Amino acid sequence: MTRLALLALTTLATASSAWAQFTVPATAPLVYAQRCSQCHDHPETSRAPGLSVLRAKTPEAIYAAMTTGPMRPQAQELPDASKTLLAEFLSGRTMGTAVSGTAASMPNHCSATPMAPLPQGVTWSGWGVDVTNTRFQPNPGLPVSGLPRLQLKWAFGFPNATSAYGQPAIAGGRLFAGSDAGYVYALDAASGCVYWSFAPKAGMRTAINVGPIKGSRNRTAVYFGDLKANVYAVDAETGALIWTQNADTHAFARITGAPVLYDNRLYVPVTSLEESAGGLPNYECCTFRGSIVAYDASTGKQLWKTYAIADTPRPTRKTSLGTQLYGPSGGGIWSAPAVDAKRKLLYVTTGDAYSEPADIGTDAILALDLDSGKVRWKQQMLAGDAWLVGCAQDPKAPGRSETCPQKQGPDADFGSNASLAKLPGGKEIVVAQQKSAVVWGVDPDTGKVIWSTRIGRGGPVQFGHATGDGVGYFAAPDARATEEFGGLWALDLATGQRVWRTAITCAPEEKGCSSAHLGAVTAVPGAVLATTADGKVRAYDAADGHVTWEYNTAREYEAVNRMLAKGGQISGPGPVVAGGMVFITSGYSAIGGTAPGNVLLAFEVK
Repeated sequence: MTRLALLALTTLATASSAWAQFTVPATAPLVYAQRCSQCHDHPETSRAPGLSVLRAKTPEAIYAAMTTGPMRPQAQELPDASKTLLAEFLSGRTMGTAVSGTAASMPNHCSATPMAPLPQGVTWSGWGVDVTNTRFQPNPGLPVSGLPRLQLKWAFGFPNATSAYGQPAIAGGRLFAGSDAGYVYALDAASGCVYWSFAPKAGMRTAINVGPIKGSRNRTAVYFGDLKANVYAVDAETGALIWTQNADTHAFARITGAPVLYDNRLYVPVTSLEESAGGLPNYECCTFRGSIVAYDASTGKQLWKTYAIADTPRPTRKTSLGTQLYGPSGGGIWSAPAVDAKRKLLYVTTGDAYSEPADIGTDAILALDLDSGKVRWKQQMLAGDAWLVGCAQDPKAPGRSETCPQKQGPDADFGSNASLAKLPGGKEIVVAQQKSAVVWGVDPDTGKVIWSTRIGRGGPVQFGHATGDGVGYFAAPDARATEEFGGLWALDLATGQRVWRTAITCAPEEKGCSSAHLGAVTAVPGAVLATTADGKVRAYDAADGHVTWEYNTAREYEAVNRMLAKGGQISGPGPVVAGGMVFITSGYSAIGGTAPGNVLLAFEVK
């Protein structure tokens, strides 16, 4: 147990406490013990950031979470002074001591060189490298035989960041990536020097899309969303804002899935963290509905908005405390949509319900018309999955809030994307993976289930798969692989049958070792790249799954921007392969994590 955790748990017997070199009044750890420890001391079950993650945050970030962010309902009864003290206690720093994250403050500025022209200069854009979300890089710029010789070329540290959220995009020789600390950076892909930084209105974790601006001459934009549901178009050459819009005004709305750029339209998925507040006795749960918003990519004009749940939330019942409840709600869209140009469809996966009964648009795959947003078909994969943070499964559990679902679901929704894959012979199939570790193959015309395959027992989330040449590569979130479940799987996409399976096993004595594959999978001709939650990245032979290269990212680095950066748990973003290099962000530990980090790593073949 860390000293910080021990301090929080022994507060009642302590009049005052000191941690590191920072003296904290007893009221701060007392507030933590009474209001926060139930979730933050148990990140593996609550999905809340663990103490080590909070320790790495700035006090400003923690304070913002309690005042305008996801922890506002939990902290609304606290005086402002107590919020400040709690933020300083958890971070171990006083307000105003964070280092600057701007490009101007960094010592490794790039010389002014123009970007390569598009489209030739685009080598990885968005979440899935292409609009169908295959995560298959056909032109990696390196031979598969060279993967065993990959070596670290440079490391970039995200200042003040506590989770390496962002998956980079590569275009025109530049690398674009963002962080939870509230900056997006343009770096030189070869050296890691900094061209510019842009500060959105909140932290961001989406992958970035890159594309030309219609009607302009040789002007390129980068597109992304932030954790307050704002959407941005920024000049890729200069970092100047082109336009910004708010996709949803709900207090808990956020954008975590990457926007998809297609035919001068930007398709933006919207989700929320309302499920984290819904179980509080005084919170009027719940009113958020997940959605897709379509914008004109050049101007930012909204073209249409479609909700995963068609019906507007309405009052349902009141608790004995008088708290008004609402429904239907939920169906957040956490991941990037996939474009089907031939059928003019957009495929999206949805999250769980917050209110009972769970709407048919939750835990589902939806097909939307690209031009109008009209829902063409909807296929729910799990009914009745109404789930809120902090609600016990047993409806008679002591202290269980009346705002909780009477039948708490398993939280087995879709946290990862759908993709459109080609089969031998020219047919196509839509594939997606649930948190339950069940992989689905459905008909793109009707949504009818063609096959389903279980590859694990399930876990917090798995962020994405790769497909290529009729084979899909899917990873299980199981922390400990067994003889039957867990690990990395290759499936025949026509049938769902296993082609091969590779299980990364951990001996009981291996502290910190994990078999859980939470980060997205990436494929190149002849190889698959995947990460595990303990910070390791591996290359696998696509023919049989044997490991050809392994690197442990969970360590400290002297970064090119002259700061000490740190790798840690890998979740969320997957490896990006472009221009003969491999890029990996290490330290995303927001999902049940205890090993935060803030580093972007670049590898090349030696």
